[in-house]
Formats: sequence, C-alpha cells, structure tokens
Amino acid sequence: MIEYKNVFIADLFDFIMKKKGLKIYLFRHGQTTFNRDKIFTGFKDAKLSPTGKKHAKILSNKLKSKKFQVAFYTRLSRSKDTLKEVIKNHLECVAVVEDNRIIERGYGKLEGKKHQAIIKKHGQKQFEKWHRGFNTRPPGGESFADVEKRVREFLRDLKSFMKKSKVNVAISAHGNSIRIFRKIIEKASEKQAIEWFIPYDKVFEYTI
Repeated sequence: MIEYKNVFIADLFDFIMKKKGLKIYLFRHGQTTFNRDKIFTGFKDAKLSPTGKKHAKILSNKLKSKKFQVAFYTRLSRSKDTLKEVIKNHLECVAVVEDNRIIERGYGKLEGKKHQAIIKKHGQKQFEKWHRGFNTRPPGGESFADVEKRVREFLRDLKSFMKKSKVNVAISAHGNSIRIFRKIIEKASEKQAIEWFIPYDKVFEYTI
C-alpha cells in the first residue's frame, strides 16, 4: 500500500479519487511472431515482432499523460516487454506485479501449430469450435469459460485492492483474457466477446 506522510495530502487525494474514480488502463501486448504468422500461441512464449515493438511504443505514447501507481503483467515475455516500454514514462508507478490469472487462453496441443494446418487436418468447422467456441476446450487446453473463472477472480481482487490502496492500475494482458475482462466489466454477451477483435495498440480505460 502507498503511504502518505502528510494527512492533508492523503485526505485531498481521497476526495479527488472519490470525485474522479480510480482508473484501470488495460491493453494487449504488441503483435508477436506467432500472431503475425497465424500460429496458436497460448502459453508459448512468443516474442514481439518488429511491428509488435512499434505497438508497444504506441501504447506508451497513448498512456504518457495518464497516471498509475501499480502495473500488472503475466509471466510471458510479450506481456513483460510491452509493459517495460509503457512504464518508461511512469516514475509514479511504485509496484509491478505478476499475476497469471490474466494470462492468455491455453490452447493445449494446438499451441505452436499454424491455423491452416489445423484447418487442413480437422476442417474449418472444428477449427472454429476450438478457436472461438466459448465452452469448447481444445485438446489439453482451456475454454473461454475456463478463462472467465480466473479473470473474474482477478477482477474481484483487483477492485478490492484498488479501493483499499487508492491506486490507479495498468494491465498488460493478452487478447483472450482481455475479451473476458471486457465481457465482465462491460456486461457483454458471450457472442459479443468471441466476436471482438482486440487491437494491439488500443488502451481500454475503465473507472472503478
């Protein structure tokens, strides 16, 4: 928790936060080589492509004027490296926290395989079920419903933490965990969530 030595400043900050609300700045990591080449990524540690590094710089510029005291990322380097670029402009960020409840959806045995190879072997219909079926698990992987359980728990704990600590947060997450994060906080349907495209260079801003 951030401590304020001056009681007046703490009271003033409380007043401002109650008026304006606490902020969540949520964004996807930059494009990876697997994204570029249409390969199932999941828990594979795909690296940012040259374009992905540019996406990270764009996100950094978009967030330059925002203020956040805590940032979250996952164990995957694409999440870490994107956040690393973003926090260059944020000396006020006093804590960087790893939380794998917001990690990418696990694709199990599909990970590392090209989309076209799966379509060729299993057909377009099965590919679509594994790729975008909300309740369908790929072999050895997760469904979107599985991802929702962990993201919902993360969001519940995050809100509690933010209100208790009175901080704004930045979250460097992944395409599919962001779909679910948005579904929950925006009260969207399963159909909407799986149809969204999550851009690599967009910041989703929410007030708590």
